[in-house]
Amino acid sequence: MLQQTRVAAVVPYYERFLERFPDVRALANAPAEEVLRLWSGLGYYSRSRNLHQAAKQIVADYGAEFPRRESEVLGLAGIGDYTAAAVLSIAFDEPFAVLDGNVARVLARLAALRGDVREPRRWRALETRANELLAREAPGDWNQALMELGATLCTPRSPRCLLCPVRQFCTARKLGIAEELPEKRKKRAAAAVELAAAVFLDASRNSLLLPPPTVSAGRKADDHVPSLVAKLWHFPTVLSNGDPEAALKEFLASSLPPEPSQVLRLEALGRVRHTVTYRRITVTPVLVRTKTVPRIAGAKQMALDEIPDLPISNLTRKVARAAIHHETTV
Repeated sequence: MLQQTRVAAVVPYYERFLERFPDVRALANAPAEEVLRLWSGLGYYSRSRNLHQAAKQIVADYGAEFPRRESEVLGLAGIGDYTAAAVLSIAFDEPFAVLDGNVARVLARLAALRGDVREPRRWRALETRANELLAREAPGDWNQALMELGATLCTPRSPRCLLCPVRQFCTARKLGIAEELPEKRKKRAAAAVELAAAVFLDASRNSLLLPPPTVSAGRKADDHVPSLVAKLWHFPTVLSNGDPEAALKEFLASSLPPEPSQVLRLEALGRVRHTVTYRRITVTPVLVRTKTVPRIAGAKQMALDEIPDLPISNLTRKVARAAIHHETTV
């Protein structure tokens, strides 16, 4: 939960999650939709899917006991070198050194390492150094101490060098360049993406959600829409190319079951903005007023007011709230 997410934001989710899933069997046996519902709002939903899948693996392959071998841990869904080293060292006192952003910053300053530490060659060098320094008699304590040192004293900006317990060994401090290291990574330019989302609405305020999407080899116009809606339940969503109503009309004409007696009335609402990784997303919710919500295999028909409480992405939740706000203020 803490990957790419602040502690303050995580705590209430963590508490609710453990209350519902107190052990690995409870998580493994839970429906995927319930796991997503309790994760909804944290973002990066592949984390919850991997956690759920890993729990199933642990129950099925290891009798609900977390495995102790590195190869077995790395075989669990969503676990890479860092997580495997952290769990094995902290939980089981196995001699594995962790390397995350905080630890990499400490080691880079100790050695006055120039350049992008995430560059593969430098990262491998830092992994080697982390293993050389590891206190093998207490690997968990050592790893947590290094991570805490980076988080509290050897911070990205204004490092508190005078309080640092290893300042006498720090080459960057001796050279007066501690605050310059590690050197900043070149950020990927943010790409602007414009979407249109169809919010169907009948006289009973029912709407339509499509099931979690998959990328179709035969469709190029919305190849990256699945990732933008986090592969969760979502409103019909397409790339708008600056004309949301036209884009949705084309999409709906090709995707909905033919109902010649029904005329769809489209009403574009104010834009909603959303940012995810390197994308700046602008989505235009478009109310599609209709006598009856279309029946599509696998889709959900439900009250618009209930949609924000579902396991959906923050993007879809923003669209739902914009439509609800519009309907309650007109």
